[in-house]
Amino acid sequence: MNQFRIAVVIPTYKVSEQITELVTAINKLNVHNIIVVDDKCPYGSGKAVEKLNLPTVTVIYHESNQGVGGAVITGYRKAMELNCDIMIKVDGDGQMDPRHIPRFLEPLINGEADYTKGNRFKKLPQLKDMPKIRLLGNSVLSFLVKAASGYWNIMDPTNGYTAIHRSVLEEVNLDKIAKRYFFESDMLINLNILNAVVKDIDIPAQYGREESSLRVMQAFFQFPPKLCKGLITRIFLKYFLHDFNMASVYILVGLPIFVFSVIFGIVEWIDSILTGISKPAGTIMLVALPIIVSFQMLIQAIQIDINSVPRRER
Repeated sequence: MNQFRIAVVIPTYKVSEQITELVTAINKLNVHNIIVVDDKCPYGSGKAVEKLNLPTVTVIYHESNQGVGGAVITGYRKAMELNCDIMIKVDGDGQMDPRHIPRFLEPLINGEADYTKGNRFKKLPQLKDMPKIRLLGNSVLSFLVKAASGYWNIMDPTNGYTAIHRSVLEEVNLDKIAKRYFFESDMLINLNILNAVVKDIDIPAQYGREESSLRVMQAFFQFPPKLCKGLITRIFLKYFLHDFNMASVYILVGLPIFVFSVIFGIVEWIDSILTGISKPAGTIMLVALPIIVSFQMLIQAIQIDINSVPRRER
């Protein structure tokens, strides 16, 4: 571990009560830099950290609020300026226990992964502390992010406790990554396009007195369009631009047939209702058969995508 330069990036917003305790705890670990990004915090989180007067700490101030993603990206860029090899992202609200940091580092140091992220869903006893509406929301969003990102093998993909190796971070176009709460999901989508290996790190769910700016209903309205756009981008780049395989064929053939058949079926169904005349068996088969065949093609494409999750050869 000593041959790797480690940085911890902490985005801060409305966490002045928790941030000093967190930074003090992280400072006791074997990390070279702690980068605190004050994202125009109205409570002066950055100033509170500066008062600790720790040599390993760098505080950066945003002139305007850029969101958690914008703050993390600023921290990543600073860490690379400081020639750090691995960057760990820890929220400043006290939800992420810094004692787990060595576990996030181990797969990156051993070359087993390019990116590690927390998984709160493995530790079942601690899940009782998670608000029920957030647990439900995270479960639904997790499935949607799995589909959009292509990392079908990970749980809790919206978790923000992460670590990334510099070698893969340098390939990510940080200017194109979402700046606010879609940041973690957008990172996964972009990492999959790069065939980066992602590994889950099991951690307990932990909730304190944080003041969250993210609302569950807000996420349900904002995330699906972004996930849909990310899915389309990933599929185009991975299966039509960077490569072309059977999944590409299934999508290229199956999707147009499925969409056309469904629309045709709806039109025929409405016409049958308006005229009161039942459609003949031939028309029904003309609708049903293409839907069944094209749907099977899309299922096969999904199966290929599931089997294509980036993995490190052993």
